[in-house]
Amino acid sequence: MKTHLKKRLNHFLMTPLLTSILLELYLPAIGHATQAHSAPEGLYTHQLAHIFFIISMCSLIFWLKKHYLTDQKGWRYIQYAAACLVIWNIGAFTAHALDEQFVLVNVTRLDNWRIEIVEPVAYPGLALIYYFCKLDHLLCVPALVFLYAGLRQFKKDLPNKESRETAA
Repeated sequence: MKTHLKKRLNHFLMTPLLTSILLELYLPAIGHATQAHSAPEGLYTHQLAHIFFIISMCSLIFWLKKHYLTDQKGWRYIQYAAACLVIWNIGAFTAHALDEQFVLVNVTRLDNWRIEIVEPVAYPGLALIYYFCKLDHLLCVPALVFLYAGLRQFKKDLPNKESRETAA
């Protein structure tokens, strides 16, 4: 009886989820890679969150080093993930500051595949800095891969279930 109930519950929960995923795939709306923040309050809160995240990841890196946990492969991967997230947050913070907070660059969408980044004459090279800061996926994806590798290593390092049962 329990198995039958479990199957019905899984079917009840999975049907709406699969339906919504299929609808999103076949009826997509315009998706933007970054979000704008309303008024100054939303941007300030978001920028503070980036700063908090930077401090948190730096603290994690420091703590892992202090306790010599990076000698273990799993924790070393977690440390790499934290380092990538620190650099990602610095880039995201800089991009938000340049285009939304200080409005030093002006971004115009030319078509679906091209944008124009206009920098002030007084700050040459700012458009290039902004462009590289917007390539945040080049840091975020490796961070998640390192996080996954670290967690996978932790699972691999656990003693298997049979050896735990025989030890007990």
